[in-house]
Amino acid sequence: MKKALVTGAAGFIGSHVVQELLQDNVEVKALIMPGEDTKNLEGMDIETMEGNILDQDAVKAAVKGVDTIFHLAAIYAIWMKDWRNIYEVNIQGSRNVLWTALKAGVNRVVYTSSVAALGVKAGKTLSDEETLFNQYALGNHYVLTKYLSQQEALGFARNGLDLVVVNPCFPFGENDIAPTPTGQIIIDTLSGLNRFAFGGGFNVVDVKDVARGHLLAAKKGKAGEKYILGNQNLTLEKFMRLVYKTAGFEKRMLIKIPGFLMKTGTIPLKYWADHVSHKPPLSSPPEIEYASQYLFFDNTKARENLGLKFTPVKDSLKRSINWFRKNGYA
Repeated sequence: MKKALVTGAAGFIGSHVVQELLQDNVEVKALIMPGEDTKNLEGMDIETMEGNILDQDAVKAAVKGVDTIFHLAAIYAIWMKDWRNIYEVNIQGSRNVLWTALKAGVNRVVYTSSVAALGVKAGKTLSDEETLFNQYALGNHYVLTKYLSQQEALGFARNGLDLVVVNPCFPFGENDIAPTPTGQIIIDTLSGLNRFAFGGGFNVVDVKDVARGHLLAAKKGKAGEKYILGNQNLTLEKFMRLVYKTAGFEKRMLIKIPGFLMKTGTIPLKYWADHVSHKPPLSSPPEIEYASQYLFFDNTKARENLGLKFTPVKDSLKRSINWFRKNGYA
């Protein structure tokens, strides 16, 4: 790997992938959206190029001269005024990148999917890379687009593209400038906007470990295979209490509430966002429906096949909280 293209390079995970590549002495070309905030890339010795992955000519120009592609560009949102764009970017945009990569004969593509594109087993049983997708009825557009785009990527792998899929869990750490919906959980917990815990849980992971997993997938991953990049499985209640403890709020009261009541309570929030504010709500029914499951995942394959090691969650949260506070988010 001599020169790599990173789409979505200015984003949360993307900027950390760029850092890992530079530390590995790989030349980097960063594809960023026109007008996008590039704060995460400041001071890095990289080639930058503005372009939209929906623009085929821009994609061709970006792919020219690289031997490896890390495709991270995607929309990650729990609410949008118009959902059309998430389908266009996450599916057609990815298709544009993969077709161009196949025609250009690049050596390898690392395709950033998500655990949202995997199935979820009942109860607290760990899901893995082979768990069949079963989230069709959620009404969650992000989850559905990640699954459909992942299927597209795997189709390209079956037809000759040297492509590896990585499935990050819920990452935390520095540089979450958007912030991502996962980072917003921390912000809302710190600010006191979210004091409610309901049934369910998820797998948390340091964003630096996710970035390192991308490089390991490029070097050691098997074409056509998926690798879960996740660390520790925690219930929502345990996670929120850990955030409180790490932030110095041990005495703050946490209210436990049934998931169906939480979901019902978000209906007016979504209505207000849809018809009045036109801004993302604190939460939405599809998000609560998804989060009410135990999104617990098995990282054995990434540990054993890629050699990925993980940072303690407490350390990751401390860095994340410090970054949000330092940058005025909480």
